[in-house]
Amino acid sequence: MDQDLKIKQVALMVGDIVLLYISLGLTLFIRYSKLTDNVINLHIGPFTIIFIAWIIIFYIGGLYEIRTLKNDLEFLKKLVIAIATSAVLAISIFYLIPSFGITPKINLFLFIIIFSFAEYLWRSFYNSFLAAGTPPNRVFLVGSNKTAVLIVKQIKNNPQLGYKISFWMKEGLKDKEWKHISQIILGNNINLIVVPAHIKKNPRAARAIYKNLALGIEVIDLADLYETIFGKVPLAELEEIWFLENLARRHRAYETLKRPIEIILSIILIPILVPIMVLVAFLVAVTSGLPIIYTQKRIGQHEREFTLYKFRTMQPDAEAAGPRWSKANDKRVTSLGRFLRATHLDEIPQLWNILRGELSLVGPRPERPEFVKNLRKEVPYYELRHLVRPGITGWAQINFRYGWSLSDAAEKLQYDMYYIKNRSVALDLLIILRTIKTLFATPRK
Repeated sequence: MDQDLKIKQVALMVGDIVLLYISLGLTLFIRYSKLTDNVINLHIGPFTIIFIAWIIIFYIGGLYEIRTLKNDLEFLKKLVIAIATSAVLAISIFYLIPSFGITPKINLFLFIIIFSFAEYLWRSFYNSFLAAGTPPNRVFLVGSNKTAVLIVKQIKNNPQLGYKISFWMKEGLKDKEWKHISQIILGNNINLIVVPAHIKKNPRAARAIYKNLALGIEVIDLADLYETIFGKVPLAELEEIWFLENLARRHRAYETLKRPIEIILSIILIPILVPIMVLVAFLVAVTSGLPIIYTQKRIGQHEREFTLYKFRTMQPDAEAAGPRWSKANDKRVTSLGRFLRATHLDEIPQLWNILRGELSLVGPRPERPEFVKNLRKEVPYYELRHLVRPGITGWAQINFRYGWSLSDAAEKLQYDMYYIKNRSVALDLLIILRTIKTLFATPRK
């Protein structure tokens, strides 16, 4: 199932790349009447660099996220913002790098118009194509609970995902239609059976499903389909065996690469960011006094306690009454602090935590000991997020708002479990790119 979504993403990206070069070819043909080797060679190199940047911007902007590919106002807004951002970047690059040998004022303007029109048509067609026709995954859903209802609603509202609930046996094993499972599969052209884990373990259910494997069906847990569709793990559907099978595995190659890369990046970034750190430190001192650096105890990997460093964003006496979650429009946050939080500049000192091995660039956000003590009691499996090193940013941070309650903590834990299960260099890179997008989007409260 994940493979289907990846194929759709790759096809979309290849289409964009082809369209970029076709638009360039049309631009040059319109301007020069014919495409000579000299004209092509002069433009192909510089524009290729621009195209790479454009694809990255499209990726950051969520234009390859299949879940959002619908012909609606929200998608059009994303497309316009991405093209506008890319256009500004292209203009800047051409005029800041004279070694390109060209400053294509008219050419670049003409290219942007041609590509924008062509891209809109291509994307509208592709979005319609994803939602049209017979979905590749025709689902026989067994059982009904909150998780199943959410899946059905999401599939109904997002046909571009490639799923259709062809038959929903809400009563599970108690349903009188259970004995006719073969007829249901054949009659509805079903190729995917989705079953809650507890039903799949039932001997009667297992035998009935096993007898129909010859029909070419795939059988998966309800939790797996939920994870594919929502990008998070449904904790309510899981049992201890799931954690043993999915979280106890070591990602050896990933873990071997990650730590050295983070050390090198930190060593490179710290000197580069020194001017910004000096400026931020000065502004914090001038606007709200000392201390400049705020320290907090946090819980890290294997529940080890460590000291987290960040630029202070609240009033010096913000926790005179004791530790408490920061909420939306928290009055304790200073005016400068709101800006620092929105841009994540307050987190620059955490590069020191990375060098010390207490933090990663990417991972579940570390929580305070006072809150962890309560969360472990109230949120099932909460302690499992400490299996990996916490991070400055993470899968939960880019997919869910800044949390300030137990229910928020439970929701974010579902994203954290998804990350721990699927962590990889590619996923880390995606999270970092999406984090860049958040710097220019909704401020972190």
